[in-house]
Amino acid sequence: MSVSEVSSLLNRDNTFSATLDHDGKVPVEHLDYGYIEKCKNVKHLEKILRVLRSGEEGVYPHLNQFCEDRVKSLDPTSRALRKEQPVATAASLPTEEWSQIREDLQRWQEESKDLEALMLQPSIFHGIGNENVPPVRGTNISVPLGQNPASKAKNKPPKRALPLDYKDWDKYDVDKECEMIDGSESKKDPAPVINSGHVKIRTRVDVTTLTEKEKLLMASREKDKGNEAFRAKGYEEAVAYYTRSLSIVPTVAVFNNRAQAEIKLQRWHRALQDCQRVLELEPINLKALLRRATVFQHQGSLPLAAEDLRAVLRVEPHNTAAAKHLTEVDKKIREGQPELPIKGRKILIQDIEEDEEEAEEHARPVDPRQPVGGVDSVVSPVERGDMGNAQKKPYGGGRGDGASPHSDASNGSHGHHRRGRGGSWDKHKAAAHESPGPGKAANGTGKRGSTASEPGAAKGGRPAGVDLDAPCGALPPPLARLKNEGNLLFKNGQFSDALGKYSQAIAGFTESGIDSPEDLCILYSNRAACYLKDGNSQECIQDCSKALELQPFSLKPLLRRATAYDSMERYRPAYADYKTVLQVDNSVQAAHSSVNRITRLLIEQDGPEWREKLPDIPLVPMAAQQHRREEIPTPEVLQARAEKAAQDTARRSELRFTALKQEGNEFVKKGQFQDALGKYTECLKLKPEECTVYTNRALCYLKVEKFAEAKQDCDAALGLEPTNKKAFYRRALANKGLKDYLASSSDLQEVLQQDPGVQEAEKELEEVTALLRQSLASGASPRKKVPITEVDGDQDRSVADSAPRPQEGGAINMQPADAYEFGHSLNAARSRGDAAACADLLSSVDPERLPRLLSNQLDGHVMAFVLEALDEHLLARDPGRVYRLLQSLHTAERFTVVLMLLETAERRRVTQLFEHLSSVQSDDFTKDDVQNMANIYII
Repeated sequence: MSVSEVSSLLNRDNTFSATLDHDGKVPVEHLDYGYIEKCKNVKHLEKILRVLRSGEEGVYPHLNQFCEDRVKSLDPTSRALRKEQPVATAASLPTEEWSQIREDLQRWQEESKDLEALMLQPSIFHGIGNENVPPVRGTNISVPLGQNPASKAKNKPPKRALPLDYKDWDKYDVDKECEMIDGSESKKDPAPVINSGHVKIRTRVDVTTLTEKEKLLMASREKDKGNEAFRAKGYEEAVAYYTRSLSIVPTVAVFNNRAQAEIKLQRWHRALQDCQRVLELEPINLKALLRRATVFQHQGSLPLAAEDLRAVLRVEPHNTAAAKHLTEVDKKIREGQPELPIKGRKILIQDIEEDEEEAEEHARPVDPRQPVGGVDSVVSPVERGDMGNAQKKPYGGGRGDGASPHSDASNGSHGHHRRGRGGSWDKHKAAAHESPGPGKAANGTGKRGSTASEPGAAKGGRPAGVDLDAPCGALPPPLARLKNEGNLLFKNGQFSDALGKYSQAIAGFTESGIDSPEDLCILYSNRAACYLKDGNSQECIQDCSKALELQPFSLKPLLRRATAYDSMERYRPAYADYKTVLQVDNSVQAAHSSVNRITRLLIEQDGPEWREKLPDIPLVPMAAQQHRREEIPTPEVLQARAEKAAQDTARRSELRFTALKQEGNEFVKKGQFQDALGKYTECLKLKPEECTVYTNRALCYLKVEKFAEAKQDCDAALGLEPTNKKAFYRRALANKGLKDYLASSSDLQEVLQQDPGVQEAEKELEEVTALLRQSLASGASPRKKVPITEVDGDQDRSVADSAPRPQEGGAINMQPADAYEFGHSLNAARSRGDAAACADLLSSVDPERLPRLLSNQLDGHVMAFVLEALDEHLLARDPGRVYRLLQSLHTAERFTVVLMLLETAERRRVTQLFEHLSSVQSDDFTKDDVQNMANIYII
């Protein structure tokens, strides 16, 4: 700090101190408008304001307000500007508001008096004093009820000892007195009993004689005890007190508290039940949603946990705990997604097994909404969830309509189920339940009897339509009834009662000496499902192991044992069972999800060598692998597959055709005509009947000066559309390039006849006419005039039609030297209808020369005439030459187009020729060769 800055600070302090007198008070001269306006010291102005407000120098309201404004302009946050609000009184409040406050106070006073009087009544604790008193928390020591912890001896004044003579002191026995003191201490009250464990607290309270207010008070006290135990981390004791409170008056807050205590004890199944009860009473209870999300997360139901957390954030968007929890859950969901989706058929893991395929039980209620066994069932057994669902690992598949996988005994006992959350929540269900169709037995197989229907309601609370005496495999009637009763109890959520029925059936099975391991396996598997529902995983594992000893590689016992191992965090045997399940049926999505999750856990736990610590995974024989059993498709299925394949092929062809045509058009716009030719040629392979592609390719041929090919494409286009102007115009240009001005003039006249306004055709006609006159005048290539006659729309004019024809009676040249002479000879034979002469002509030429001799003269009529000659005359003499001629003919120009334009009678001629050729025995070819060639000609 510089010297100037120090001096300025000192001057400022001196100036401030100079503003006060020697007593530290503000001088009277400073209580002035001019001084206040010029003063910039906020602290001094605050002192002036306090003086003005105190009234020591008089009351000046305007000066007071001026000083406040000056302080506010210099420091708007000054503490001197704060004003105290006066205490509200009856005079300052409206009459209605004050009356409401008085009524509330009076009501509170009356309720307090009533509550105080109620607390003084001893009747509310009648019958409770005989209960066991819990130990003092932290000491594990309890005092008997009949014992007063304080000494029962009255505080009597001690007797004064009389003075003794010195001789008496010599006779005093100190040891004897010490023994007497020790003896008196041993005769006191016995020491308190030290308990080795917790005193069991009754979870039920008899409240039959209490009033409603007494019940509320007692429930509140039990809840407070539970809260105190929870804060001291005595979660077992807290659960007991919360249960006592709920037995008196069930409330949302106590259900929520007990759910939290169960979460601390890691009893996810019971915690979920309490959360469900809260949400049934208050669907938007945020605490219940958060705690249920925690339960779902520990059970592996990450999508359900994320859904609950999002519901919380929709109500409270700024809930940081829910947002943080949702981030963790979403991260685990992303990490838990398999790299490749596993596709396959879905199966339903039923809970009540029967017959060799472990189908449904026979005893199924017709109306599951009717009360069964004293329990109201509000949803069908399908919605309630099936056997085999434990506390963890729902599969990660899609969720359709169904009930929660955690719809267990608690939900069944209260008669409520959480519904509408999407997906079959049963962890081992991969598909919705399919009810048996008409004509099927109620057990789903129709092999061992059906469920008999009883009219009306049955006795004992059993719903109508239930036959508990329905046969069950090889079980005798008493055991079958026990099993049916167990099935019915299980479907209504009475898992403990169902477990007892299954146990009786198993005991009776053992005593009867029946030889049916299949039925005994089902009983063990069903009882294991009950154990799993009640959270007794160890007993579930034992029953599943017994079932697998009877029926190795049975799917349901394997799944249930794997679930039990997983719930006990015994991940290695759980992994082995899940892998065995996938060998039996690799479409079980729950097993895939669990294997992926457990693999990550084992890698974190055991490191890279985690596989070495796994138990041996058995190899499942092929006979037990369900996914390898192929079903023979029905004709309807084959037809549907064929139709779908045809539709897919047509759709792909259409898409490829459109893409190729678009690419060809783009090449034309860029002037890349050679590339465009390739694209249009590929288009014609996909759609050979597309007229526009022929005209487009003809344009490309014209641009690259391939006039003969352009003319052929125009002929093909006119065969498809006889009035196509573009085809006529471009064929005229091709004929002009070929110097056939007469044909070009004829095509241009056709264009102008269809549309006289085409100026390009008029110009071309004038130019072609001039060229025609020049050629005639020069006499360089004299041409014979031929009349232009109309032909049918599906015929093309060929060069052969305009060629000079021999006289009717002239001889046919059987040794043509070139294509021109061959064309004359062929046309002469065709004009006479002499198929035998055509056969002689074909027998005299080399088959390999036939495509060159035909050149561009091939059309539908020529091909039909050639095939007729081969079939009727040459085939009988030389079938080998016929085969070689056909082998060369399909390589001729325009063969594909001509073959497509053949009429029905001509196509029959082609089919007839190959039928005759295949029936001939020859060393030059085989039937397979003929068949392969027929595939080219017959389309």
